[in-house]
Amino acid sequence: MKILVASKNPVKVNAVQEAFKMCFTNPVDVAGLSVKSDVSDQPMSDGETRTGAKNRVNNLMHADLKADFYVGIEGGVDLVDDRMQAFAWIAISNGDKLALGRTGSFELPPEISQLVVQGLELGDADDQVFKASNSKQQNGAVGLLTHDLITRQQLYQHAIMLTLIPFLNTELYD
Repeated sequence: MKILVASKNPVKVNAVQEAFKMCFTNPVDVAGLSVKSDVSDQPMSDGETRTGAKNRVNNLMHADLKADFYVGIEGGVDLVDDRMQAFAWIAISNGDKLALGRTGSFELPPEISQLVVQGLELGDADDQVFKASNSKQQNGAVGLLTHDLITRQQLYQHAIMLTLIPFLNTELYD
């Protein structure tokens, strides 16, 4: 089974690979390709983040590369009761059907939230506060904040599996 991921980020590619291996018995061949999200580098709302995931899948499908599934993952933030929440939207298509899912969300510390509001991407704000380097291609904000009890890959992998539900139960979803 050929799966294309709309990112070369190893965290996203590995999350897709592990989720598909758990959900399907067929061997999986997962490849990442950089495509545009056509939204801000740091989406600042639930809607913008969801749009980014869908755009990534659409742009990937228009790259004229054949696959059984196309996967877009877009991380974003949104203010809820004046507190910044981080999360990601997942979009998966088989070329005919599009399924959407979302990770759980978690509250960002005020210092990181302030840096994001000032224009930094979440990963860069995390690196600055935690004195880390390239955390978005490693454990991510969720890993840093949970002391790696939940990594970015685990957060995505769970949501990818949930997003695959319509493809695992085709008789229930038209």
